Amino acid sequence: MPQPIHYDTLLLPKWLVPVEPAGVVLENYGLAIRGDSIALLAPRERALKYSYAQVLELPDSVLVPGLVNAHGHAAMSLFRGMADDLPLHSWLQDHIWPAEARWVDEDFVRDGTDLAIAEQLLAGVTCFSDMYFYPEVACQQVHHSGIRAQICMPVADFPMPGIRDVDEALRMGLALHDDFKVHPRIDLAFGPHAPYTVSDANLDKLAALLNQLDIGVQMHLHETAREVQESLQLHGQRPLARVAERGLLGPLFQAVHMTQVDTADIQLLLANNCSLVHCPQSNLKLASGFCPVDRLWQAGINVALGTDGAASNNTLDVLLEMRSAALLAKAVSGNAAALNAHQALRMATLNGARALGLQDKTGSLESGKLADLVSINLSALATQPVYDPVSQLVYACHGSAVEHVWVGGKQLVHNRQLLRMDAEAIRARAKQWRARIQGTKG
Repeated sequence: MPQPIHYDTLLLPKWLVPVEPAGVVLENYGLAIRGDSIALLAPRERALKYSYAQVLELPDSVLVPGLVNAHGHAAMSLFRGMADDLPLHSWLQDHIWPAEARWVDEDFVRDGTDLAIAEQLLAGVTCFSDMYFYPEVACQQVHHSGIRAQICMPVADFPMPGIRDVDEALRMGLALHDDFKVHPRIDLAFGPHAPYTVSDANLDKLAALLNQLDIGVQMHLHETAREVQESLQLHGQRPLARVAERGLLGPLFQAVHMTQVDTADIQLLLANNCSLVHCPQSNLKLASGFCPVDRLWQAGINVALGTDGAASNNTLDVLLEMRSAALLAKAVSGNAAALNAHQALRMATLNGARALGLQDKTGSLESGKLADLVSINLSALATQPVYDPVSQLVYACHGSAVEHVWVGGKQLVHNRQLLRMDAEAIRARAKQWRARIQGTKG
């Protein structure tokens, strides 16, 4: 006699948006989890015929893949709001870099990363990319929290907290890659800060190492018109062309910002199958420029979504980032149909997974993929009535609508409560850092 099929958990949302295939909304479907993976997608009646340890009804909710925040600086959450309303170069050189030199150590990174992870989980982010100092500490916090992440080893010509020079950064990055290469939720990458902070000689050192490894590279590129102009004056070429000449471009190269784009840039990104990470709210806040997302999308470039750090955004809410990206794409292109709601959601899920080299594991709701899932409740007055749940997600929701989050089949948020992290302790440590940095008590 055949044995009954048994699964761990059955989720029964009102709507299910798989992202792949594109543009699909499934109503009254069930999703079953077995172990760390999605094991079944089926109409509700058929899904209920099997055996489950747990069945969770989600009658007012839409189930989507976990959101991917493809660029940020997690520990900078402790600098949130510290130097607002300034242009990029003044913000960075006159305020952020001096603050980092004074305050950043392993404890700062540990507490700031915890704050960022907690904020992101509560807003539906199941995977994020982090480029910051003491990456070994960030790896440990990711491990303990249960979230998924790409951790980038920072690379720059000058000494940084915890790193004396480029040679040490490359050695440390290689060692971290070896330490975590079998970890189920952590991937290592290199993060050369920007073309204006890494010399040709050091880019060549990184390129030589990359020839031996299948590993991601994330870099701030063409963030401002000033950056491009200075590169033309100093090197006689645009920053992306210079990076390409050094041999860094490829399928795992992630170009962050790209507010200044010409036809040659698009051709280089396409020829090397690179991804672009769009950070609309940070670009707007720092008046850095406008990434031509619709033009890039139409050209066939994989465009992902990032928040940047909380010091320049000031939130890590990818739902809000989706809305900003969609609205900005329409304004920049002059086309109200540019970057529709389904495309914006794809940017924040499957495109982000692809940028990080994780498209075979996460980013869409497909049988066999990891169960990185988010349930978003659409019952609030501000999201009524629901004609199209994806439109509501992109144009009417923010992170507070997230109710449940799973990463690799493990539930990390239940009814907006963190299950593996202590929210009160994280809040208390953030207040202590504010007091230290501000020089006050309490």
